[in-house]
Amino acid sequence: MYRFFMELETIVLDWLGKAIGLPEEFLTFSEKASKNIDSVRNDDSETEIHNGIGGGVLQSSASECIFVCMLAARAQAIKRLRKLHPFVEEGVLLSKLMAYCSKESHSCVEKGAMMAFVKLRILEPDENNSLRGATLRQVMEQDEAMGLIPFFVSTTLGTTSCCSFDNIPEIGLVCQQFETVWLHVDAAYAGSAFICPEFRSLMNGVEYADSFNLNTNKWLLTNFDCSCLWVKDRFKLTCALVVDPLYLQHGYAGAVDYRHWGIPLSRRFRSLKLWFVLRTYGISGLQKYIRHHCQLAKRFERLVKSDNKYEVLNDVKMGLVCFRLKDDPTNKLNKKLLETINESGKLHMVPSLVHDKYVIRFCVVAEHATEEDIDYAWKIIKETAVTVLYNEQELTEKREEQVDEVFELSERKKKDDLAYRRSFFVRMVSDPKIYNPIIARSSPGSRRHTHLSSMDDDIHDPLSTSTNDTEDTMTQPASSWISWPLAFLFQGVFDDKEGSNDVPVRHLATKMHFKSKSKSPEHLAIEGNKSRRNSPVFPRKSSYVKTENESNIQK
Repeated sequence: MYRFFMELETIVLDWLGKAIGLPEEFLTFSEKASKNIDSVRNDDSETEIHNGIGGGVLQSSASECIFVCMLAARAQAIKRLRKLHPFVEEGVLLSKLMAYCSKESHSCVEKGAMMAFVKLRILEPDENNSLRGATLRQVMEQDEAMGLIPFFVSTTLGTTSCCSFDNIPEIGLVCQQFETVWLHVDAAYAGSAFICPEFRSLMNGVEYADSFNLNTNKWLLTNFDCSCLWVKDRFKLTCALVVDPLYLQHGYAGAVDYRHWGIPLSRRFRSLKLWFVLRTYGISGLQKYIRHHCQLAKRFERLVKSDNKYEVLNDVKMGLVCFRLKDDPTNKLNKKLLETINESGKLHMVPSLVHDKYVIRFCVVAEHATEEDIDYAWKIIKETAVTVLYNEQELTEKREEQVDEVFELSERKKKDDLAYRRSFFVRMVSDPKIYNPIIARSSPGSRRHTHLSSMDDDIHDPLSTSTNDTEDTMTQPASSWISWPLAFLFQGVFDDKEGSNDVPVRHLATKMHFKSKSKSPEHLAIEGNKSRRNSPVFPRKSSYVKTENESNIQK
């Protein structure tokens, strides 16, 4: 039974390989095998069937196909480098390996490089999202000049984002110039369409490839999982994955053992469901199915282009159409449109980026889809778009109103603040008590200022002197509160030869202390009396008695 499972997998993969037009080097049984291991004669015809070195295997997904091929390419590269550098450690050789792929390649290539511990260089495609040979050659030559070793190139036929196609003929010629490079072609989606002869021109150059994969569970009516992988040399693949302990050995020597073709040792019987699909629909039935889907995609493309609110951003060759609303630089409208449609449950689509623009991917996948289904889908999209645009317009108007109100309030507040500051500055210059109420406290001998507010009288000024001590009053320098512009003008006016100007500035209000030039108590008394008589702050006393010293001085 185990041998039957393996033989059926080999047979159905050869059937499908021939159906999509793969070169015979990828088949297990071919009429023109380059290297013959064994040969048998077909009883139904005189054709001699050769057992070649190529072959196919069913994997769980395209990600596993790419990862397995990367491991095989890595093993082949290290094997060759060991011969050239026998004394270099394998870890050093591994650090020199470099893989390549396009920016439009599936993320599984990057993930495979991470798991294989190799470097990966992601290249920019052209304006049609196609990787070109000139771009690859330039980068590979630069890396080789830096001591790196190119060993693996992953190309794509039918990218996930927009179903674009890399230029395989150009890339294949470039890879031929490097001995250690393994060229892999990933046709997970578009590969199923190659069953139609009119689409096979898109796979030109596949003869340069070392491996090729497609997913029948994507577009060929087969249940998941069923990914087909073909290689030109199966021994290069198995050399990297063979583990053959005694408990896994069997008596079928020389038979194809698929446990050496992938990561798991135990495998599912995937070939039976693919056999049922091929036998049920036949080649003509599958071709009709693929062509019908492509026609429906073209119909949807025409509907999108008929409305000038939308645009199509990919070249529709298969069943995928990438479209979006125009005039949406922030991609907000298209995101909201897609979210609203998916939440409704009437359609399901996924987003992608094409030329750095957010697009919605419409892919025909239903087996029995009709033109009425396409028209219905377009009707749902248009109705949802009208609702989204209307809601967005209302939100925009509300935001503009709120912004206008906030702007008006802000401008009004600025004007009020400016008017208040101007008024405050004028009053502050003329009356410094506005800025600092402490200055309203009268100095010694200024009890005549009864017009000061009670608040100012209650403020305690630690710099004040006692008003009851006559001697302190006599020794206290005459002082007067003035505004700061006058204090600035008075600087340097009352300087003496022995000291500097004593004009303390407190904030924007200034208290001026005018020093005298007295050198003895008598002079202090005389000058104090003069200051008391002339000061605008200290009141004149009605009864004034001259001292003896003052009389002598006057005489």
